[in-house]
Amino acid sequence: MLSQVLTGTGGVGKTQLAADYARTAWDSGEVDILVWISASSRAAITAGYAQAGVEILAADPRDPEQAARAFLAWLEPKTGQKPCRWLVVLDDVSDPADMRDWWPPTSPQGRVLVTTRRREAALTGAERRLVTVGLFTPQEAAAYFTAVLAAHDRHEPINQINDLASDLGYLPLALAQAAAYIIDDAITCADYRQRLADRFRKLADLLPEPSGLPDNQATTMAATWSLSIERADQLRPAGLARPMLQLTAMLDPNGIPSGFLASAPALNHLTLHRMPGEQPPAPVTAEEAAGALQALHRLNLIDHIPDAPYATVRVHQLIQRATRDALTADQHDQLAVTAADILTAAWPAIERDTALAQALRANAAALVRTAEDALYRPAPHAVLFRIGTSLGESGQTNAACDHYAYLATSIDHRLGPDHPDSLMARQAFARERGKAGDAAGAAAALAELLPDCVRVLGSDHPHTLATRHHLATWLGEAGDAAGAVVAFEELLPDRLRVLGRDHPDTLATRDALADFRGVAGDAAGAAAAYEELLPDRIRVMGPDHPDTFISRNNHAFWQGEAGDAAGAVVAFEELLADRLRVLGPDHPDTLATRHALADFRGVAGDAAGAAAAYEELLPDRIRVMGPDHPDTFLSRSNHAWWVGGAGDAAGAAAAYEELLTDQIRVMGPEHPSTLMTRNSLANWRGKAGDAAGAAAAFEELLADRLHVQGPDHPDTLLARHHLATFRGKAGDVAGALAAFEELLTDQVRVHGPDHPHIFITRAELARLQKKAGDAAGAVAAFEELLADQIRVQGADYRGTFITRVELARLQGEAGDAAGAVAAFEELLADQIRVQGADYRGTFITRVELARLQGEAGDAAGAVAAFEELLADQIRALGPDHPETLLTRNDLALWRGRAGGAAAGLATD
Repeated sequence: MLSQVLTGTGGVGKTQLAADYARTAWDSGEVDILVWISASSRAAITAGYAQAGVEILAADPRDPEQAARAFLAWLEPKTGQKPCRWLVVLDDVSDPADMRDWWPPTSPQGRVLVTTRRREAALTGAERRLVTVGLFTPQEAAAYFTAVLAAHDRHEPINQINDLASDLGYLPLALAQAAAYIIDDAITCADYRQRLADRFRKLADLLPEPSGLPDNQATTMAATWSLSIERADQLRPAGLARPMLQLTAMLDPNGIPSGFLASAPALNHLTLHRMPGEQPPAPVTAEEAAGALQALHRLNLIDHIPDAPYATVRVHQLIQRATRDALTADQHDQLAVTAADILTAAWPAIERDTALAQALRANAAALVRTAEDALYRPAPHAVLFRIGTSLGESGQTNAACDHYAYLATSIDHRLGPDHPDSLMARQAFARERGKAGDAAGAAAALAELLPDCVRVLGSDHPHTLATRHHLATWLGEAGDAAGAVVAFEELLPDRLRVLGRDHPDTLATRDALADFRGVAGDAAGAAAAYEELLPDRIRVMGPDHPDTFISRNNHAFWQGEAGDAAGAVVAFEELLADRLRVLGPDHPDTLATRHALADFRGVAGDAAGAAAAYEELLPDRIRVMGPDHPDTFLSRSNHAWWVGGAGDAAGAAAAYEELLTDQIRVMGPEHPSTLMTRNSLANWRGKAGDAAGAAAAFEELLADRLHVQGPDHPDTLLARHHLATFRGKAGDVAGALAAFEELLTDQVRVHGPDHPHIFITRAELARLQKKAGDAAGAVAAFEELLADQIRVQGADYRGTFITRVELARLQGEAGDAAGAVAAFEELLADQIRVQGADYRGTFITRVELARLQGEAGDAAGAVAAFEELLADQIRALGPDHPETLLTRNDLALWRGRAGGAAAGLATD
């Protein structure tokens, strides 16, 4: 026997499907007896069977129970009796218990079709199969709506029909009644969508009058669901289904984590609004909240899937609308605040779980769409700010910027421009504007905000001090690191006086001051400041606090920048272990630590290891943060850099070309990160052999840097530096010298004479002097530079070592081979002590020593030195690294000069 139970929410068209099936079966002659019973109650079922018994068996109508049982007995198959093919349709079974003892008998000639909004286990079994009737697909909805309109000689643009179907959630009943409304009122789909979007209109006002319902429908959508809600409220735990549905009506129809609905604010709401009974009502438990969800699920008012991680509760958007329509204005606003409280209670301070964060943002966005005004009374709810914070932390800086801009305007409109939250929204907007790439615009916005904070809140208010902090930050990010240092130095005494030395904001200012000292050129001073700060961070906030981790991260960074790359690697390794333990492997800060660790592995000399580490990191960045997240782009950029550093300049250039395309698409052509990628791309093109092409690319980049960032921005000065470098490599030594001299003047004016960038430019000028034939001038320039580097950066800084290499080379080229050897030997000992035996700079010094040994007449000694060096480079850099290949060539050369027959091995 074919026995099917069609289940689904009210309005999906279960009755229409059953009617179509029954009509087809009858018209095709597949059944001899067709019985249709409206099964909304046990009495109705009994009456339907009794009526069939009276009409088919001439049973006594005065005894409906007996007539009904006689009919069911007649349906039983009987030996020797002519088979009778029958179909019984039980439409709208409202309670599975009503069907107890009233299921038609099993028969090879019989069929049973049931429609119901319920989905309990009692409806299945005994060869009965549950069939869920869902919504229309978008294509089905459009085809249905188009056909209904065409039948009344109405035609609408397909895009409007598609959009309206989406607005109605593809619910068949809603589409039918909306079509009738549009036809009867002679309006367009666009008109109807505009009315539907008006939150102040009730759903009932957008449906036909009861007398005008289409397709023999008896009730409107709202009435259809009202009865289901009443029945759900009667199920255990009694009285909780309705207030639970009201909560879900304020949140995301596509997925509400059930944990949200068992939180303290949710349980308080359920306790206060359960069906009247005991006074005072007993507190609702999490178990009862789950029971309320299951009751709604059983009536197909929601889909409750406990196993789904973050979309456990789904509810159709029109059921939400109808539920909200039944609320008074006060009930609606109170529910909105309760829903906002639920979200803020569920929102973790640290978003370790990106899927949870996305679910929170989706539910918050739905709440804002539904009840925005209520969230501003009497003051903006914290959830409005939490949305923007989450967007920013997830890397969606443009979305965060747009959110805060709208929030600031909304608070201004509702509460006035001097409301403290209006000022805070402006501050948040400026911060996100900076993160989105407009550092100068962020600084300007904060500079405008600061006088308003002072006027409204006072100069010592924490929000005013925070605005000064952010202003200093974005002043530095916009290129004025020295100005940022001054601003932080002025802010720190005020925070100490107002907040105290142990306040988190005071510690944050010390952190930022240390950081921008490093950016301004004092890497060693920055590292020292972090060493002083860290014990206070640990004492006040604890060793595992995120801010303590941030200070450890920054300390490790400036330790590396100050010349101790190996120490930075160790510090980042220790930090990574702690962040994995506390934050988990997928937290953005954990991924950032892996990023920094990989970078300093490269700085410490292991370029191939750095590239490999980025290859391992990138899939995790993409999985957790998405392919278009700024941090994902940053890891792709560093991966490309170390691919080049490991010897594959062409591969680096190709990787930067791919990255540039994606950054332009996502961030735009003028974003600082996009411009920096153009810088790196041009650089690696030049290193791959195309110096002229690199110079041309830097000329184009410089014009854009000047336009976007101005002439004194560090990145603009960097572009001028690279342009001059590749002009020199392309053969224009005189032009490069002139360009570097002009650049040096501007750098000294902007950064001061002791900034690291100044030393790099001076080194390039000295090299060009040598290239132009002025060896004596080059020696003098390098000697002056070395003295300044030792004074400012220290004798063990890697830049200091590079200058010593240049001086030793010049000494050898001037004919003082013995002096050059002595200088290189002294340097080599220092490099091994500071940087390690496998650092690339150490290898370069060994190359210079081996060559000098050979040029001094000891070809055999040179061969031995190159053989030892080659073995170490193969081990540390790999056999195909360009520097390894150069060493093989040098070895072959000196073997030849030494008279060895193995000279031909250089071509192997």
